[in-house]
Amino acid sequence: MDPSAANNPALLHFLKEEEQRVMMNEAVAKMTSVCWDKCVTSAPGSKFSSSEHSCLTHCAKRYADMSMVIIRSFQSKN
Repeated sequence: MDPSAANNPALLHFLKEEEQRVMMNEAVAKMTSVCWDKCVTSAPGSKFSSSEHSCLTHCAKRYADMSMVIIRSFQSKN
């Protein structure tokens, strides 16, 4: 990378946004994996059963809520 590019505010902003995008994609992938393993107990058909749908909804909400608690905890320590 060109040394002058390291001080380019637009480039730094872009890189920060890309880093956040990657982190978000990783979090969604992890949530999907955790909730899928927990909630989908049989071979999926064309639709989720009502219990699977409910479990997936609640699991995703809990995962998102806990992620926010963890983020706020880290932010308050900095």
